[in-house]
Amino acid sequence: MKLSKFKFNLPKEQIALYPAKNRDESRMLVVNRKTGTFEHHVFKDILNYFGKDDVFIFNNTRVFPARLYGNKEKTGARIEVFLLRELNPDLRLWDVLVDPARKIRIGNKLYFGEDDSMVAEVIDNTTSRGRTLRFLYDGNHDDFKRSLYALGETPLPKYIDRPAEPDDVERYQNIFASEEGAVVAPAAGFHFSRELMKRLEIKDCRFAFLTLHCGLGNFREIDVEDLTKHKMDSEQMFVDTEMVNTVNRAKDEGNQVCAVGTSVMRAIETAVSTDGHLKEYEGWTNKFIFPPYDFTVATSMVTNFHLPLSTLLMMTASFGGYELTMEAYEVALKEGYKFGAYGDAMLII
Repeated sequence: MKLSKFKFNLPKEQIALYPAKNRDESRMLVVNRKTGTFEHHVFKDILNYFGKDDVFIFNNTRVFPARLYGNKEKTGARIEVFLLRELNPDLRLWDVLVDPARKIRIGNKLYFGEDDSMVAEVIDNTTSRGRTLRFLYDGNHDDFKRSLYALGETPLPKYIDRPAEPDDVERYQNIFASEEGAVVAPAAGFHFSRELMKRLEIKDCRFAFLTLHCGLGNFREIDVEDLTKHKMDSEQMFVDTEMVNTVNRAKDEGNQVCAVGTSVMRAIETAVSTDGHLKEYEGWTNKFIFPPYDFTVATSMVTNFHLPLSTLLMMTASFGGYELTMEAYEVALKEGYKFGAYGDAMLII
């Protein structure tokens, strides 16, 4: 499978800059793999496709305010710092990206906040863009994290071409997000409102939660035509006993298992055993799924419309079938569906 097979023309106006007013009222294109047909709905119509003891698997990772702006010592140059992950809580060490990278060297100090209340020192250059920062802070760790996050803003993807706004704090987050650690939101879950979750509960649907802390690797450009040569960044994930039991029971009883999002699909395909059942898992995954691929756990999938040449599109095409998925994208483009994290939904059954 070649990279160029996932290229298509996406008009800029079809990239959603804002989410639907109500979470469950975005549009939904239903793709039926058995019949090869498409149906147009609003998202809350998903109720019509699931029933008693069917299971939805959600990613409960929580996005933290990872994008900060600081000033370089002496020159005062404005530097964007994107927090990736905390390396050492005791030493206040963070793995970060800086932009523009060429201006930042080991030993440079960066100042954050209107009163320069937070200071960081560059102590390592790990890649061309990556750096390790040590934040200089005297208080306890909880106070430090609060102060750091107060300076940050919601890390909207770059293709959402506008500054983050106050509403994004809540909206660029799933309603069930609880485990902090992501810098990218698992956006397929955005479409689930509290009211919709309640109505699914009334239908005796079951919910299972795993944690996969989504990183920027999802947006890294693929620079090889042969997809077998692409390496995904590793992401931390956790699959616990309760989740495993819920999903395995649904599989054994012949009920539907719906993966909500590509991060969920990657996690469950990482944690599946040779007999097709899930097992507990705590660790990292760099699993890259592209067509053709045999899925063993999910029977259906909720996902958004992804950008051209993205690993997220490749995963979707693996599950929906390459030809049918690309045909669905043609339909979505023609019908004016919105793409990206704040865009519309696709249900593949």
